[in-house]
Amino acid sequence: MARIDYSDPSKASDRTREILDKNRNANIFRMMAHSPSYFEQYCRLGGAIRHKGELDPVLRELAITRTGILCEAPYEIIAHKRIGKNVGVTDAQNEALENWQAADCFDETQRAALAFTDEIVKLKKPTNATFRAIAAKLTPAALVELQLSVGFYIMTSKFLETFEIDLQPVTEVVG
Repeated sequence: MARIDYSDPSKASDRTREILDKNRNANIFRMMAHSPSYFEQYCRLGGAIRHKGELDPVLRELAITRTGILCEAPYEIIAHKRIGKNVGVTDAQNEALENWQAADCFDETQRAALAFTDEIVKLKKPTNATFRAIAAKLTPAALVELQLSVGFYIMTSKFLETFEIDLQPVTEVVG
């Protein structure tokens, strides 16, 4: 059960209700809607991460799901395994993300991105070797987008866990 009550959409502004409706009134967004201006900007950046830019969507979703795993955020993991599947992440890849280093279902770029993700989450910053490995595979724009995606979903995972956001059936919140 969430640590505080979710916001009441019926008491929200028209703009906040519009954003909530667009996001299927998912629990995470109902919690964020307590701060309408932050909620709107969060959704704007989240939308850019998911729908704009040049980073390969499979790479993005592998990194986001791995971030959720490392941050121990089940809501994030479940949601992004489903989103990942919708953009081309295979079932084998989703299943292997817990122990990706031992799996053979990731290509060289995906492995470099997952190592980069692990080090962003676990270390102060990625090692030079890990940074160079992924930088050799991506354009500067895609590299920036990968780092910002991981950082955004660290924040999201911590938000989910801080407020103990209740899980919902994934079909209710992910298209």
